[in-house]
Amino acid sequence: MAEPSTLAIYRRLVAAQVRSQASYRASFALDLVSNVVFLGADLLAVLVVFYRVPVLGGFSLTDTLLVFGLSSLGFSLADLTVGNIDKMSRHVRTGLLDAVLIRPLGVLWQLLVLDVGVRRLGRVCSGVVVLVIAVRLAEVPVTPANLLLLVVTPLAGAVFFSAVFVATATVAFWWVDSGELTAALTYGGRDFTSYPMTVYGGWFRHLLAFGLGFGFVAYYPALVLLDRPDPLGGPAWLGWCGPLLAAVAAALAALVWRTGVRQYRSTGS
Repeated sequence: MAEPSTLAIYRRLVAAQVRSQASYRASFALDLVSNVVFLGADLLAVLVVFYRVPVLGGFSLTDTLLVFGLSSLGFSLADLTVGNIDKMSRHVRTGLLDAVLIRPLGVLWQLLVLDVGVRRLGRVCSGVVVLVIAVRLAEVPVTPANLLLLVVTPLAGAVFFSAVFVATATVAFWWVDSGELTAALTYGGRDFTSYPMTVYGGWFRHLLAFGLGFGFVAYYPALVLLDRPDPLGGPAWLGWCGPLLAAVAAALAALVWRTGVRQYRSTGS
């Protein structure tokens, strides 16, 4: 009898995780609802801001909701697929990573299937709903180019945020107590991309929006969808650079991850 392929093994591991989580129906339902509530709290923060001011950084509420929808959906997809990698420092500290390393399977994929975040599906569904409502409120023209951008942007954002998750988690190979750094760049990056870049100023905007690339997750695609010029003076084609940025970020994250795995020498515990 032929041995199962690596992909088949991973499918079985994911299926086992899904079955185990779904077997506790009440807990599973509460987890789904809680993730919806978390996204609702972020959305409420945006609404509270616009309750006090009609325009923020030159953008109206409907314009900002479009930026928020693109960002939240991209982040939610990344959180669903690779979000549990933020437990990397715990894996290193407890020695679980050492056990994973001796198995004849990819290290990263093993860690990702240890805790498949099925409960985060609620946040993804909420992100889709928010984005659809934002597109309607902002009266985005229904054209093939806009429809393509609406599909590509969250997917590229998911790849970009996934790369950030993996790259920052890799720091735990050298610095075990790196959880705060991971949270600052992942969840902090999500909060940063939820608002137009014009809200921020000085070195902070240049570092996060352009130096680290967060400005291409939602802000520039939203400008294309809204058919409005960039107040910061950027050209319109920047709105289509998300996939390229995501590919570069994924390649860099993969390089950092391989370097970390090769240089890891165990915790000694």
